[in-house]
Amino acid sequence: MRAIHVWSVGFVLACLTGSALATDTYLFLTEIPIGGEGGWDILTIDSPANRLYLSHATKVVVVDLNKNAVVGEVADTPGVHAFVAVPEFQRGFSSNGKEAKSSVVDLITLKTISKIDTGQSPDAIVYEPRHREVYVFNHTGNSATVIDAKSATVSATISLGVSPEFAAVDEKAGRIYCNIEDRSEVAVIDSAKHEVVARWPIAPGEEPSGIALDAAHHRLFATCHNKMMVMLDTETGKVVANVPIGAGVDGCAFDDASQLAFASCGDGTTTIAKEETPQKLTVVQTLKTERGARTMALDPKTPRIYLPTAQFQPAPSPSPGASPARPTIVPNTLKLLVYGPGK
Repeated sequence: MRAIHVWSVGFVLACLTGSALATDTYLFLTEIPIGGEGGWDILTIDSPANRLYLSHATKVVVVDLNKNAVVGEVADTPGVHAFVAVPEFQRGFSSNGKEAKSSVVDLITLKTISKIDTGQSPDAIVYEPRHREVYVFNHTGNSATVIDAKSATVSATISLGVSPEFAAVDEKAGRIYCNIEDRSEVAVIDSAKHEVVARWPIAPGEEPSGIALDAAHHRLFATCHNKMMVMLDTETGKVVANVPIGAGVDGCAFDDASQLAFASCGDGTTTIAKEETPQKLTVVQTLKTERGARTMALDPKTPRIYLPTAQFQPAPSPSPGASPARPTIVPNTLKLLVYGPGK
């Protein structure tokens, strides 16, 4: 009887575990046509407004998440990499990579109010609500331009010494964490002092790109180009866990409600890992997406994930001794892939 009882308990636990994993599984829901020509990069979501902003060549495409349709655009943002909404001032800020400027945009009319000079090749951009400041990370400028969101003026320039990638804001701790790809580290910025106060190596991770934060448990996730996601303790700066991911990663997201971390990869997969405990990270799904779907955004309200990609034409054969050419994007094929939790 005891053996049967133990087996029964084990069976029930296995079923419960399987049910939990099934609940966490993400499924394809729909796709949203974007169209147009040229490449894309970072996308962000203003969840209360049900809006998604997608950087696309020389403009920012605005998508209504209730209608799953394009409802407008922000024009004249050459080489735009990212856009962040600041609803309390009804403004948005872009990072225009080809002109080293940030556009200040009226969120209602989507018209540009002004442009602010940044460092060279502005890329990732985040909003820090405690001090009401926008951080623009300048990739080749090796710096961060800090903008007062209310006055739309530069309040500080932070030297990073190296090329920054994506960043995450820890409002409670008064910090911004920024991936430094070429040094395989995370730079920690004090948002009150506007200076780097720590640098955390992320080994065994290498060349980090995407980043996301679990503020409640003091955990930071960095997705790395050596096919790995690492989880760091933001109180000690130490890597406490890692899991394998796909190739060509760029994006990362974390959902507080489900404790799931996401790594979107250009090889057509998104790795979904569960933070089982603050010391344990487990892959629960390798979601098949499409080639090129390397960046992503998560809507915490739904909690759906959105990944842009397009169709590609084969790259031409390179000349002898030349580097391989990149495949070109087929015009009018850009779209958003939408995935959500399975029922």
